[in-house]
Amino acid sequence: MAIWKQPTDLDRINGWSRGTMMETLGIHFIGIGDDWLRGTMPVDHRTQQPFGLLHGGASVVLAETLGSTASLLTLDVDKQVAVGLDINANHVRGVREGVVTGTAKALHLGRTTQVWEIRIEEETGKLVCLSRLTMAVIASPGGAPGNLRA
Repeated sequence: MAIWKQPTDLDRINGWSRGTMMETLGIHFIGIGDDWLRGTMPVDHRTQQPFGLLHGGASVVLAETLGSTASLLTLDVDKQVAVGLDINANHVRGVREGVVTGTAKALHLGRTTQVWEIRIEEETGKLVCLSRLTMAVIASPGGAPGNLRA
């Protein structure tokens, strides 16, 4: 059974990234299932640290992007929104090039908090980063921006 309360059209969801850090880093949503959201990010000059490896902070940006977007999709944005409370990330493998893919899955969808696990893998499926994101569910401050409405 799907957990989403908003339309899950990927073109619409990708449109939310225009003019943001996500667009700058090349993050792109590529798939959505009943309880997961998936996106990719290139490993290139925008996301590498000086030694040529994927920057840990870029992995965290991908994880937070996937988890917070998924969280938002579970809410009626005219009534509630989700904001980040805490994120952690374990960086387990270095990546020098290509594309990494992250998948966010809900661990807990509560009335006031949500917890998401985000697995980031390299192109062969090996784990690069495992992240956990905790979101606070709060009242929507004056309704959602027009681009977040269905």
